[in-house]
This record gives sequence, structure tokens and C-alpha cells, in this order.
Amino acid sequence: MDYYSKDIACEELGQGWSMPDASGQLRSKADLEGKVSYVFFGFTSCPDVCPTTMTELMQVKRLMGSHGDDLQVVFVTVDPERDTPAVADTYVKAFDPDALALVGNEGQLKQMASQFKAFYEKQSGPSDGSYTMSHTAGGYIIDKKGKVRLFAPYGTSIEHLFSDVQRLQLEPGHPAPGSGPLALCPKRAQASAVGKSLAAR
Repeated sequence: MDYYSKDIACEELGQGWSMPDASGQLRSKADLEGKVSYVFFGFTSCPDVCPTTMTELMQVKRLMGSHGDDLQVVFVTVDPERDTPAVADTYVKAFDPDALALVGNEGQLKQMASQFKAFYEKQSGPSDGSYTMSHTAGGYIIDKKGKVRLFAPYGTSIEHLFSDVQRLQLEPGHPAPGSGPLALCPKRAQASAVGKSLAAR
């Protein structure tokens, strides 16, 4: 059975990022290991995509029942100019008390966005000095080992998100060699074939 979200395991995204959370603690891929995580880029002044996403993730956690705490929601602001750590933290906690808000400087944001191939851009607003942010609409679902596995486009149904999260949550902690999410990636298969060829010589 295929995932409902787009399978992006072969792209090996999000492997080398670091970003401070609202308390100033530097977070990285290692902090997400042990749980399934949903990472998305947004901003607190977002009129529709971001609050809708947070609401839908809260509903997914409710569907998970007693296992709701096993889904870690991570909000990365693309508007650090206005989204101070306190503002971002208050925003996510209004939806999910366990959600993590990441607020870095421009350099840290640029580096993390490039790790996920996420898009964001500042756009002028209707009045002088006002602006809004365009950004990738959707989220990255990360497995319990900290690997980015899926991309869920904005508009993915709550039931489909729940199904994908459940499947990753139920994966064994130590899959057999060669059966992991990257085992069938074309680049890895090619590299493996080359390695065997060289070994044979």
C-alpha cells in the first residue's frame, strides 16, 4: 500500500539542520528521534494555511487517542523579523501544548530551508511598510529515526495524514538490513552495484 503523502525518502532531506527553539535551546535532527514528527514552515500572521495546518494536526493527534503524544509538531517560522520566540511559542501552544516552535536568524532559517528544499519569500503588502510571506504549503513527515520520509501537501485530508503517521509510528525500530526506506532508492541501488563490482575486482 502506498502512502497518501508523497514519498520523498530517496531525497534524503533534513539531515544537517540546527535551529533554536523558543527557549533558545539549539535543536537538530537528533531531537526528533523516537517520535514521528511533522515539520512545516510558516508564520504566525499567516491568514489561512498555517492555522488550518495546526488545527488539522491537532485533530490527527486526537484520532491517535492515547498515542497522540507520539506525534511531534514542529513549526519553523519564516518571519523571524516579527515572530519573536515568545510570539511563536504562544502561537503554537494555543493549538498544541507540546508543539515545538523554532525561531532562528536569517542565516539559520536559510540553511534549514535549504535542507528541506522549502520555499519562502517576503512580499510587499497593501500599505507602505507592510508585508506578508509566501512559503511552502505542506509539511514534512519524519520517521522515528529522524529521516524525512513524506511530504504532505496542504489540503491532504486528516484521515490520510492519520493513516501515514500511523504507518510510520508502527514501523519496527530496527528493520532488517536492506529493508529500510532508502533501500530501493535508485541512487543507492546504483551505488551498491558499483560497490559490488569494485569488490569483485
